[in-house]
Amino acid sequence: MAAAAEPGARAWLGGGSPRPGSPACSPVLGSGGRARPGPGPGPGPERAGVRAPGPAAAPGHSFRKVTLTKPTFCHLCSDFIWGLAGFLCDVCNFMSHEKCLKHVRIPCTSVAPSLVRVPVAHCFGPRGLHKRKFCAVCRKVLEAPALHCEVCELHLHPDCVPFACSDCRQCHQDGHQDHDTHHHHWREGNLPSGARCEVCRKTCGSSDVLAGVRCEWCGVQAHSLCSAALAPECGFGRLRSLVLPPACVRLLPGGFSKTQSFRIVEAAEPGEGGDGADGSAAVGPGRETQATPESGKQTLKIFDGDDAVRRSQFRLVTVSRLAGAEEVLEAALRAHHIPEDPGHLELCRLPPSSQACDAWAGGKAGSAVISEEGRSPGSGEATPEAWVIRALPRAQEVLKIYPGWLKVGVAYVSVRVTPKSTARSVVLEVLPLLGRQAESPESFQLVEVAMGCRHVQRTMLMDEQPLLDRLQDIRQMSVRQVSQTRFYVAESRDVAPHVSLFVGGLPPGLSPEEYSSLLHEAGATKATVVSVSHIYSSQGAVVLDVACFAEAERLYMLLKDMAVRGRLLTALVLPDLLHAKLPPDSCPLLVFVNPKSGGLKGRDLLCSFRKLLNPHQVFDLTNGGPLPGLHLFSQVPCFRVLVCGGDGTVGWVLGALEETRYRLACPEPSVAILPLGTGNDLGRVLRWGAGYSGEDPFSVLLSVDEADAVLMDRWTILLDAHEAGSAENDTADAEPPKIVQMSNYCGIGIDAELSLDFHQAREEEPGKFTSRLHNKGVYVRVGLQKISHSRSLHKQIRLQVERQEVELPSIEGLIFINIPSWGSGADLWGSDSDTRFEKPRMDDGLLEVVGVTGVVHMGQVQGGLRSGIRIAQGSYFRVTLLKATPVQVDGEPWVQAPGHMIISAAGPKVHMLRKAKQKPRRAGTTRDARADAAPAPESDPR
Repeated sequence: MAAAAEPGARAWLGGGSPRPGSPACSPVLGSGGRARPGPGPGPGPERAGVRAPGPAAAPGHSFRKVTLTKPTFCHLCSDFIWGLAGFLCDVCNFMSHEKCLKHVRIPCTSVAPSLVRVPVAHCFGPRGLHKRKFCAVCRKVLEAPALHCEVCELHLHPDCVPFACSDCRQCHQDGHQDHDTHHHHWREGNLPSGARCEVCRKTCGSSDVLAGVRCEWCGVQAHSLCSAALAPECGFGRLRSLVLPPACVRLLPGGFSKTQSFRIVEAAEPGEGGDGADGSAAVGPGRETQATPESGKQTLKIFDGDDAVRRSQFRLVTVSRLAGAEEVLEAALRAHHIPEDPGHLELCRLPPSSQACDAWAGGKAGSAVISEEGRSPGSGEATPEAWVIRALPRAQEVLKIYPGWLKVGVAYVSVRVTPKSTARSVVLEVLPLLGRQAESPESFQLVEVAMGCRHVQRTMLMDEQPLLDRLQDIRQMSVRQVSQTRFYVAESRDVAPHVSLFVGGLPPGLSPEEYSSLLHEAGATKATVVSVSHIYSSQGAVVLDVACFAEAERLYMLLKDMAVRGRLLTALVLPDLLHAKLPPDSCPLLVFVNPKSGGLKGRDLLCSFRKLLNPHQVFDLTNGGPLPGLHLFSQVPCFRVLVCGGDGTVGWVLGALEETRYRLACPEPSVAILPLGTGNDLGRVLRWGAGYSGEDPFSVLLSVDEADAVLMDRWTILLDAHEAGSAENDTADAEPPKIVQMSNYCGIGIDAELSLDFHQAREEEPGKFTSRLHNKGVYVRVGLQKISHSRSLHKQIRLQVERQEVELPSIEGLIFINIPSWGSGADLWGSDSDTRFEKPRMDDGLLEVVGVTGVVHMGQVQGGLRSGIRIAQGSYFRVTLLKATPVQVDGEPWVQAPGHMIISAAGPKVHMLRKAKQKPRRAGTTRDARADAAPAPESDPR
């Protein structure tokens, strides 16, 4: 027996609302055709009242009428519920007006996994406090440290994670899925309080309840009911030109999760150091703290299968001591969000000792079943403390088979499986229902997909796999897991395994053969499946092409934190970027974030940009630097770059761009800055501000999209310390020549000495240097200690400009400046006109040379009272150091040994983005509510 689901039925969570009455929305029925009762009430401002069955329009909810005892708001319209009566879902705590019941389209968490359009696992980072956010499972406010997905806007209590569904944003293809259009990805609640509905233009956000929906891609916000009036296709909203479309990114399914691709440190799972080994954090529905049972009631530990017993993860259920077997079982199913018919399940006693628990997990425990009197049959003892839900044997079962990656007009088809049904027989039965009867059955296979919230696992079933036995095995491990397991019939494509593995931190300057030998020595690589596809010799990095998923996972786990020749390696899994599929007007933004800059702001920005853009275009610079991102974008014909960090971080990215320029299809991408450092002089000049102070990241991206392109000179500094200037320095250590790049300025003498002292203080106690104000205070304190020191720098160095010797005045610091900002915004050159020199510009091919007489002079310059001593202007400089002298380039200080410094232009000018003076335009083809609610950053903070 087989039946096809209604054509066009779509899961609400994946895009579009399910049709009332469609198979995906049908209420779950228990034995005898009655609706399965829902769980008992969660804690909150209500007490139990008369049960009222919910309407068929509300997918999966079990509503009952309750009497309210304190102010309560409707989760659909977010308005206050006047009077004393409301309707509460016993499973997910959805509260509604009676008049709103018929309009509820938000699915209950018990059936939400079956409504997911494309299963995608979430990426949970470290726990944190999230003010005025609500849990997506129990709908309660997040008061304690909670979890949030770093790719989408899902927020959860730690103990609610097992009940969340795998409905994260689909950020890439997995080698099989190829959709012609991209649908809205709706996420409920946690909208700004001033958010307005895209359809009715009324307020749809709420700070009181989880209400309203927002598309995770384009940011359109609406009431859940109004969202059905919007077109299902998503155009990526106001940021569409910056977003890397998911259809253009391919990451073949293998042993890797998204957390490994993004190098996100995932939060510990409950029972694995996160919530206690006893599982006690997993309280019943509604997140109530289990109090001492009232007289006449008892508390039971309920496990949903062998896996929960092994992990010691249970739910606490309080029932009357006189409760019958059916009532206890229904309470257990409610606690575990299990939408199955109670007539097919039973509760079996779990032995109390740990030895017995282990035996139970192996299937050897006793099988005492709760009787109608609530006691074990044949025993005079009360109901045991711990019970496990078990599935009764079934002679047949109706199974949903989804068309895996086939473009057909049905959501799924239903087939009846018996003990004789195998994976092959089901494929033969399903193909005619999908209109593929003319094709060879051998070209299709059955795929089992386990849709865990943290992991989505695909398993190709063998042709002779008995499906009824397979379902029984799944229920034995976890009864709830059956509702989170799907079976797809998919085309058997011979997709060759392919993983691009970036490995950084290797010794620079080696040959391809030496890198291959080194990696083979470190990781015992298999030459038959591992080859070096790209080499970045100057930066000590390679990209491996691995033709085996198991070998790629082994290498990744082995190399990601391995040290080779005293250097720590970095390993990253890189997707394939299908540049030919990019829209013609697309200019995606490559984002680099230094999480160590700006205190904790860099870490927060990393998470924000992953949610606003495709996370595959956002890179953490502490994981391999800029090179992985530049390699991924190497074939993109047009892209832009956003660097989030200080001036040193910007110089790092610009240097990597110069080294890889000849490999890029877009050799001159424009670079924008989000300043997170202390000085941020380049950010000031380009109007990005004195430092990031919490502006809305969405507004930052709007400003990047509308910024103006400008040119800037880059300079090369050759440091040759072989030649000592005088006999007294014969004992100085000679250093090999090295080359550094400069964008802002180069200082010799007192300013480099202050920068060096500050750098050393930060290295000793990095935890104290998280505030920009504190950092400047340390600079002031270090400067005050240097006031009485005299260095007579003009006697220790010699300067040639355009090969002409220049006599230096009495100074303690010599500074070469490329931009009109130095020392956190000071104008060192000054604004006075001077016929000897041209007016400085950062793209004129000239450097300005300025001297300072000491710490006091530097303080006066930064206070705007004086300017520096103008010495020279030119394009080629040669400085001779007669003794070891502090030097700093773009804020990176060191002590340079005696020798020569040659400063000259560094090839072509770099393209930078300067923030436009006017506020960014917010109008577009799709009005974005986030732009309406978010204030725009200042155009020029100086």
